[in-house]
Amino acid sequence: MLTATRTTTILPVSDPERARRFYTDQLGLTPLGSTEDGTLMFELGKGDALGLMPAEEGSQTEHTVLSFEVEDVSAEIRDLEQRGVRFDDYDLPDLKTVNHIAVMGSEKAAWFHDSEGNILCLHQAD
Repeated sequence: MLTATRTTTILPVSDPERARRFYTDQLGLTPLGSTEDGTLMFELGKGDALGLMPAEEGSQTEHTVLSFEVEDVSAEIRDLEQRGVRFDDYDLPDLKTVNHIAVMGSEKAAWFHDSEGNILCLHQAD
């Protein structure tokens, strides 16, 4: 059953070495090695994985591609900012952030870009 499987999220990266440094040094993910096609693999926890697949510049999308569920979004933001991660802020009719955090009902979220332009998110469900 698909509901009982581990998942691997694959993201496009135009500079695999730069991306490897971002995901290990700034996000603190554990590398698992690489596949035959050059996809860099990282452990995400709970059995899931992240693959960074070499791709042409501009392969990234305009929407969130990966969201990390955290217990304390404010604490995670502080930790990641100390590692050099820069968070996005929004002031739109349907999305506003305060101190990088948008409150959407019982959920809090904050967004940032990786070194390759992929949009990543931290979210906290209360």
